[in-house]
Amino acid sequence: MSYKVVVSDTKVIDGETRAAVLDAVDATVETIASKEPAAVARAVKDVDAVIVDAGTQVTAEVIDAADSLKVVGRAGIGVDNIDVQAAVEAGVTVVNVPEYSVEEVSTHTFALVLACLRKIPTFDRSVKRGEWEWAVGQPIRRLAGSTVGLVAFGKLASRFAAKLRGFDVDVIAYDPYAPEYRMGDLDVESVTFETLLSDSDIVSLHAPLTDETRGMIDADALDQMHDDALLVNTARGGLVDETALYDALVSSDLGGAGLDVREAEPPGDSPLHDLDSVVCTPHVAWYSEASRVELTQTVTEDVIRVLRGEAPENPIDPETGWF
Repeated sequence: MSYKVVVSDTKVIDGETRAAVLDAVDATVETIASKEPAAVARAVKDVDAVIVDAGTQVTAEVIDAADSLKVVGRAGIGVDNIDVQAAVEAGVTVVNVPEYSVEEVSTHTFALVLACLRKIPTFDRSVKRGEWEWAVGQPIRRLAGSTVGLVAFGKLASRFAAKLRGFDVDVIAYDPYAPEYRMGDLDVESVTFETLLSDSDIVSLHAPLTDETRGMIDADALDQMHDDALLVNTARGGLVDETALYDALVSSDLGGAGLDVREAEPPGDSPLHDLDSVVCTPHVAWYSEASRVELTQTVTEDVIRVLRGEAPENPIDPETGWF
């Protein structure tokens, strides 16, 4: 039997791996350039499967426009760009890659923490200007003795917590869906969101973007944090109100921020870019050559399972909480 597959957002879909896996079945693959829902809806009208990254919205309208769609493969972890409920109601399976880039994102999170804490970008710019002055980075405080607060405690946050071992920090976490024993296994204390904000020297965001979490780091949340605290976000840009973040930073109500994800991507001419206290990367925490290959192989193999009438390994349940 021949299948038709549409792929969008190919920057994270390793072409050679995708081709090798799809060669295992009789499939034709079309790559679409436009991420607009109307264009996606036209492209999926008579296809069996669609594979997308975070930048392509698979709305209820897209799903309704598909006559033979059986499966949506999310090339990544978060599914906030997919109307999972609409898909399930239409009999369309949604799969993701829950183990995707756990090593990369947890490492990148640590890199942003250290870059912010040790003022690495500030010193780098200073030296390249011909200076040789330690005081340009004042003040710098120790990582040891700090409290690190994790917002959500899924696989990425758990791996980050494991990497924090040996650095003499206390780790606390807020996740209403994670059992406390999972945190206890890594010596992480379960706390309320308010306690996490007020007690943490470093707040690291790992939550998915949902109606519950959108804008959770707003002016009120930032006001509860230490004046010298760091905020690090390698999860979803929509978790943070960037206007409130800018206001907190320029008024010295927050010490700094490390941002890999943004409210709008690309963010354009943001005032946050004028602040030395902000370290930015272009939604790249996921990236390594190994992670691209693993991602493509995992999502395409699961898509093929569904097309063959087999049970997928990583189906998404619309009733799932944070993950």
